[in-house]
Amino acid sequence: MRNISLVLGLALAAATTFPVLAHAGKDSHAVVRSEPISGVYNKFWYNYLADVLEADKELKSDLRRATDAEDKRDAWAEYEHELADADKDYVKEMRERHYVVGRVTVGY
Repeated sequence: MRNISLVLGLALAAATTFPVLAHAGKDSHAVVRSEPISGVYNKFWYNYLADVLEADKELKSDLRRATDAEDKRDAWAEYEHELADADKDYVKEMRERHYVVGRVTVGY
């Protein structure tokens, strides 16, 4: 029962409007994937979404507790690192299963 509710919760999070840029307070930061690689919705996609949501939650908490500009910079740096790590892990898992990220090359 717990697994079903977890999967349903993650599916709901994926189905709702998922912010591409999680926070408006930062002009440039890592972009969160809005669609799974090759359109495949599997456990690795939902793990990625869970990692992104956790990073978002931690960032909000860290920013609330920040007492100076350095704390805010550290919070954003940690957030960037967590998003990059989540994306790297997701891409690695999908490549191991022979799904590739599409690339478009223009020119020669």
